Amino acid sequence: MKWLTLISFIFLLSSAGSRNLHRAARDADHKSQIAHRYNDLKEETFKAVAMITFAQYLQKCSYDGLSKLVKDVVDLAHKCVANEDAPECTKSLPSIFLDRICQVDQLRDSYGEMADCCGKADPERNECFLSFKVHQPDFIPPYQRPAADVICTQYQDNRVALLGNFVYTVARRNPFLHAPAILGLAAEYENALKSCCPESDVGACLDEKVQHLSVIKERAKLIGVHQQHECQVLQNFGARTFEANKLARLSQKYPKAPFSEIVKVVGGVKDTYAECCEGDMVDCVDDWSELVNYLCSKQDVFSSKLKLCCEKPVVERTKCIMEADFDEKPDNLPSLVEKYVQDKEVCKSYEAGHDAFLSEFVYEYSRRHPEFSTQLILRITKGYETLLDKCCKTDNPAECYGNAVEEANKHVKETQELVKTNCDLYNTHGEGDFLKGILIRYTKKMPQVSTDTLLEIGKKMTAVGTKCCSLPEEKRLSCSEYYLSIVIEKMCKKQESTPINDQVSHCCNELYSYKRPCFTSMGVDTKYVPPPFDPMMFNFDDKLCSAPPAEREENQLKLLINLIKRKPQMTEEQIKTIAGGFTAMVDKCCKAADVDTCLGEE
Repeated sequence: MKWLTLISFIFLLSSAGSRNLHRAARDADHKSQIAHRYNDLKEETFKAVAMITFAQYLQKCSYDGLSKLVKDVVDLAHKCVANEDAPECTKSLPSIFLDRICQVDQLRDSYGEMADCCGKADPERNECFLSFKVHQPDFIPPYQRPAADVICTQYQDNRVALLGNFVYTVARRNPFLHAPAILGLAAEYENALKSCCPESDVGACLDEKVQHLSVIKERAKLIGVHQQHECQVLQNFGARTFEANKLARLSQKYPKAPFSEIVKVVGGVKDTYAECCEGDMVDCVDDWSELVNYLCSKQDVFSSKLKLCCEKPVVERTKCIMEADFDEKPDNLPSLVEKYVQDKEVCKSYEAGHDAFLSEFVYEYSRRHPEFSTQLILRITKGYETLLDKCCKTDNPAECYGNAVEEANKHVKETQELVKTNCDLYNTHGEGDFLKGILIRYTKKMPQVSTDTLLEIGKKMTAVGTKCCSLPEEKRLSCSEYYLSIVIEKMCKKQESTPINDQVSHCCNELYSYKRPCFTSMGVDTKYVPPPFDPMMFNFDDKLCSAPPAEREENQLKLLINLIKRKPQMTEEQIKTIAGGFTAMVDKCCKAADVDTCLGEE
């Protein structure tokens, strides 16, 4: 019943009027979607995006094999441009790509059960294919960059083939990475080649320009994590929660833009993400381009920060705009208290247009608070909505909601203090102690989770501290809640198939913006029954001393987790005492002549 808990506002954002900047009306002018997109993207980009699409679905296929499929689709595009009424030309682009995949010889031999997807009707067929995509697959050998002189020769002799191979290589390893991001990486790669190939030491130049393979790999991985999270929000919580989140974010980023313009862009972002998340990469690229062009055509309306981005080539604009700084807040914005608390007509305005009223509240509140996370803003909005629902039914609404500001400020202060406490702990005691603190808390919350998984979750949460606590204070809250939301969503995705305990299930079924506070406030699982004592869990040998430092540290962290699994009710003081005793034992025995005997005795 998750849909019942969605924030029930932002109706304006779902209206046909804002649908991807009137995309529905625009598409109606074209009989053939493939002809229309081919004309928009032109041959080279269309070919590249077709390669990305096939490589993300058919990850085991060779570049040459996929090039034949790309040629088939490009040939069809040529035919449809000449005659939009020709057979197959009126099909949707996803159908055209999937039909071609289903015609691949011996598809079942290479992909097994995935071939069964071909027996389904769209859109179920596409959902089926998406479920078989493998993130960072181990069946693809590590990519070896050719020698520098070879790369430059290939670039000069056959630029299209070299860049085609690049997008193929990135796409098949990152099947959920959206095509605009891959094209952006390819543009960076080409810019490095243009700059470095005339140099005497090409390899050193490429490395210096941060185009080294490992850097591109990490960049692709990081962008993929962000995009997967956005897709999960859209798919798991629905369009309204996605749009509410984007409304808050874009209002923070473009605080000088009028509400109507922000709403228009939010609708476009939602529709474009829907295409990208469904693997429809041709539409994804074309509609991102249109969205970016719209922003660039109205720089004076949105932000002065767009100027440098809009001067870049088309494929480089999207990344630049997404990474651009927030614009400065307008001067002398009036207090919101007068309109949303003191105004005698608050209930009348709310009841007359519930969705429009709350949408505008999100916009106004967000543009005044670029330092807040979007999740915090959505919680404030939900609290305000709940208060109005209650108070507007009373005889004296103004008195009932008179403490709205105090309640909102109280929650803001609690959230800010939580971030400050954690960052102070991280910055004072360092990464090691910060990780131990997380492991202690989360092992008590969900002791049923395997030791390795708890350690993995702890490391991811510590990485959030590493990333966010080094930022200026005004950026820490937004950074922390966003990245913790990614960790929590992944954890909740896993627990769908393997439920952990009742309190984790409860938090995973919360509203998107309430999940992080739910996990933070979660206590010890009182229903947990520790497993029977296993002496092997605490069996020590000389590896405790001889293993590399990183391995020793990891083994000690696993020991800590296993200890708490045995006694989840242990106090911090008891844990410190045992940890101190363990450290003393290790110090003593690692210096002893017979390490094993010493460990056994101790």
